[in-house]
Amino acid sequence: MALLHRAELKPSKLELIRSWLPDQPWAGGVQASALQLLGAYRFDDPEGEVGIETHLVGVEGGPTLQVPLTYRAAPLGSAEDHLVGTMQHSVLGERWVYDGCGDPVYATMLARTILTGGRQADQVREVDGRLEAVEPT
Repeated sequence: MALLHRAELKPSKLELIRSWLPDQPWAGGVQASALQLLGAYRFDDPEGEVGIETHLVGVEGGPTLQVPLTYRAAPLGSAEDHLVGTMQHSVLGERWVYDGCGDPVYATMLARTILTGGRQADQVREVDGRLEAVEPT
């Protein structure tokens, strides 16, 4: 289960994606300023340490791209080439954001999901002391 926080992110996830995505060889020359978030899905890290999220982004009339990201409380050793950037999370503090393709936790959870017929994590948000389900996008 993924606990979503009501938090301010600086920079935002879309800002990080817009700054990083155009330099990726698989992005097909996407126009960063026109990118829109179309949806996202999450996987659960069994250890509860790594945020695992894949964003669906695109531009009007263009392809939809999947951008796998992981969020960590500390740098991931030997993964400097996969660092998308850092962000300040108003609840969790500084987060290191990585291209999920270079993060072993993302790769493990993606493989596990495929091999077991799994699905995205259930998402909840705390509201007035109780957990409420958040609809997936």
